[in-house]
Amino acid sequence: MPHHKSDELSVADARKKVHEASTSISPTSAQEKRSSAFISFFSSFLSPKNPLAHPADPRKHTVWLLDNTAYQPVNEETDEYQLCWHAEVVACIFETEGRRDVGNLVAAIADYIGLDGEVGGDDEARRRITERVQPFLNHVSPARTVTLQVPISRPAQSHGLGPSDRNGIVSQTVDMGEMRIYDGEIVRPRLQHFGDEAVSMNTNFAVPEGWLIVSDIDDTIKHTKTLEPTGVIRTTFADVPEPIAGMPEFYRYLHAEFSPAWFYLSASPYNLYPFLHDFLDEYYYPGTLVLRDYSWMDITGLIKSFTEKTQEYKVDRMEKIRRWFPRRRVLCIGDSTQQDPEAYAEMYSRYPEWIHAIMIRKVTDVAHMEEKNEPGRFEEAFKYVPRHIWTVFEDPEELYDFVDELGMED
Repeated sequence: MPHHKSDELSVADARKKVHEASTSISPTSAQEKRSSAFISFFSSFLSPKNPLAHPADPRKHTVWLLDNTAYQPVNEETDEYQLCWHAEVVACIFETEGRRDVGNLVAAIADYIGLDGEVGGDDEARRRITERVQPFLNHVSPARTVTLQVPISRPAQSHGLGPSDRNGIVSQTVDMGEMRIYDGEIVRPRLQHFGDEAVSMNTNFAVPEGWLIVSDIDDTIKHTKTLEPTGVIRTTFADVPEPIAGMPEFYRYLHAEFSPAWFYLSASPYNLYPFLHDFLDEYYYPGTLVLRDYSWMDITGLIKSFTEKTQEYKVDRMEKIRRWFPRRRVLCIGDSTQQDPEAYAEMYSRYPEWIHAIMIRKVTDVAHMEEKNEPGRFEEAFKYVPRHIWTVFEDPEELYDFVDELGMED
């Protein structure tokens, strides 16, 4: 029989074992890169007019463009909105010649989750581990610029982006001006000099009014086993991602009923963007995937990212979403493993006219959830939220009547 390590292994054990493998890099290679890396890192602290910034080179850099949602800015004092369209563009820039020797790390993960000795699927699981762990080992590239091409006019609009920060990230609001475009329309901006489709993204246009859904991912719509170190590592790196039963169907129902703008808000680091984006693309509606905007140089921080200051992080990101869409009506969907109830309740206390419903999945398929699933926990979290606004569920089938009542607001 295959040998499986107990889920009772401590987080420290997991961090130590994976850290030892993930930090192995040859001294010679490190010395060769040290000078240019230091200059790039230092220059990332400078202003947007950074004299040390240089354009990203398609021969030397890998760039991700993250899907986003365009909005029309609203003046909350007058309740009027502008006709121009804005969108926050996020680009993640890596050195193509990053660390490539992932063999030791793949072996460490396989050993930790008890993969060694399993009959069948071993090779496929190792392939998945190799693919998903690589973004954690790629060197980020600070102080790089790129040019975005937006095909909504002829010629296409060009917008300079950057320079990237110390984590290799560019996060910049682009003003696309006034244009006639309908709610829900999608265009596909791309990067100049990187090939027509090689680096592109989807921009979904959403008008100021209507519905908006903020959904957690891990253990809300995807099995992750957030509170189990072994479970997190296995479901994140080795397993074929599995949706929560009934949630894809429920989300299709929500989309048919409300035609909402979708935001998927996760505490995962942005290194997992390709993995999570592919999962959403297969099972759920397209939307903006919001992840933590820093990169772990090894995966030991992954477990920490699922638990560290998640309430503060989610409230901060929801504040930004509200600045974009203060007139939309919001449905919040999360789970009981972390601070989703508390985060959504905090946002309701700030903007009761904005949050119209909160739905929390009570997670029962993860160990040690007794305290987090206590009725008193939810009563305390939602003590200032009217009872008709929030609900706790185990089976998505419980939510259809709840949602139908929301539809009566139209």
